Amino acid sequence: MSLSDAQIDAEARLLDEAERNRTQIRQTTSVHPDMTIEDAYRVQAAWLGLRQSRSERLIGHKVGLTSHAMQQAMNITTPDSGFLTDAMVFSPGEGPPAEDFCDPRIEVELAFVLGSDLAGADLEVDDVLDVAEYVTPAVEIIAARTFRTDPTSGRTRTVTDTIADNAADAGIICGGRRVGPREVDLRWVGALAYRNGEITETGLAAGVLDHPARGIVWLARRYAAQGRTLEAGQTILAGSFTRPMPVESGDTFDFDYGPLGAFTVEFG
Repeated sequence: MSLSDAQIDAEARLLDEAERNRTQIRQTTSVHPDMTIEDAYRVQAAWLGLRQSRSERLIGHKVGLTSHAMQQAMNITTPDSGFLTDAMVFSPGEGPPAEDFCDPRIEVELAFVLGSDLAGADLEVDDVLDVAEYVTPAVEIIAARTFRTDPTSGRTRTVTDTIADNAADAGIICGGRRVGPREVDLRWVGALAYRNGEITETGLAAGVLDHPARGIVWLARRYAAQGRTLEAGQTILAGSFTRPMPVESGDTFDFDYGPLGAFTVEFG
């Protein structure tokens, strides 16, 4: 049985308070074990509504769980998605304090900025490349407003918990060099990630469903079924092609995308 509107609203408010108070809370499914993925997206949408009521502006979306390994780990066969608002955008260099996030981590990605609307049930990779104004190196800050592992029971959170928690999205930082969507073979874009001077992760963008635009195809098709559109000017995080790296206060991360440039993020 689906959650009621009142239950959806209550869960969204708890997640909102957890983020604003920087304090993790119990997993949503620990109270609503039968919550569906659609319920989880309803919670996410209600949370976005709360943020918009405080004048935050929707500026894009993130696609997650784009690797087969992560899908197997979460017992799911499709990606997931979350929202991006203007309050979630940070600049390279001195980033936000690590303490601003609940259990923060960081991932290496590419971001697509759309020059035109994108909608349709039969979209393919070329359609994404046709409408993208440019592609840029980016990293995503992820966080867990609900416990990844409950400290009392040891229960791990499910994919529905993660989706309700905005697919773990907490922020985006773009850097390096912008390129046209067909200027380079995006599958072969690589990145080196250093944490405090030590190489930590490497990856190729082909790790995202064999092409970083493929997750955006999935998102646009899912939205089309709901009568929704990815809009011109929006930024779409295409999915990580490295494992998430833990973030602690004082950490410095250096990201080297080769021909697409490099940038640094310091967590004060």
